[in-house]
Amino acid sequence: MSFSRGSKKAAPEVDTNVWACTNDECAGWMRESYSFHEEPECPLCQSPMNKEIRTLPELADE
Repeated sequence: MSFSRGSKKAAPEVDTNVWACTNDECAGWMRESYSFHEEPECPLCQSPMNKEIRTLPELADE
């Protein structure tokens, strides 16, 4: 018996503003629109974060 989920369309990717952790040993980042602070600290290691632009899948509620 074979199961098929059918073809799934990939979400379109768009340039997205994000906050990225400045700690080289941490991979933490978050979408800017999901941040509660004007200048957040990394939720994983508490280091400062810098603004970046990344190409990410578009979210419906952004």
